[in-house]
Amino acid sequence: MECNDVILSRYSVRKFLPDPVPQFVLTEMLEAARLAPSTQNKQPWRFIVLQNPDKIKSMAFNCGLIGLSNFFIRSAPCVVIACADTEQNVKINGQDYYLVDTAIAFQQMMLIAWSHGVGSCWLGAFSEKRLKPWLGISDNWRIVALSPFGYPAEKQGLYAKVVKAFAGSKDRLPLDKIVRYLD
Repeated sequence: MECNDVILSRYSVRKFLPDPVPQFVLTEMLEAARLAPSTQNKQPWRFIVLQNPDKIKSMAFNCGLIGLSNFFIRSAPCVVIACADTEQNVKINGQDYYLVDTAIAFQQMMLIAWSHGVGSCWLGAFSEKRLKPWLGISDNWRIVALSPFGYPAEKQGLYAKVVKAFAGSKDRLPLDKIVRYLD
């Protein structure tokens, strides 16, 4: 797939086939994240990969009350948790860049996944307070986002349809609302 096709066709997948993500695809995904740009090349991103179905189900139940909205991840063949080592942070104009850097890396991972037909769904609904101890990560790591990965099921479930309608997933602001040219 051409880069433009990947970007224009990608969507959030909430129902997956049980087929595992091939190791070569997972490696390409992680390599794409590794090669992402970062502030002062600090590379604060850290990724935790779950492929064991029992671990994925257990993780889903350790996302806290807010994470219950993401119960669909229990059936995903792979989940990646995007974390950031805050000791590799750069602060500019009062802004922590570990969040930006990790988000860029995670998005690159998702785009490479989609180029192989592997869907994802960026999730921020989780309780970091509950999930961090379950993952056993150090205090200086922050969980930025997580995503299930897998091949999309042909038919979307009712849950996916409701969430897309509620979130307005197809709605995008026109360019004239988000771009300002200075002459």
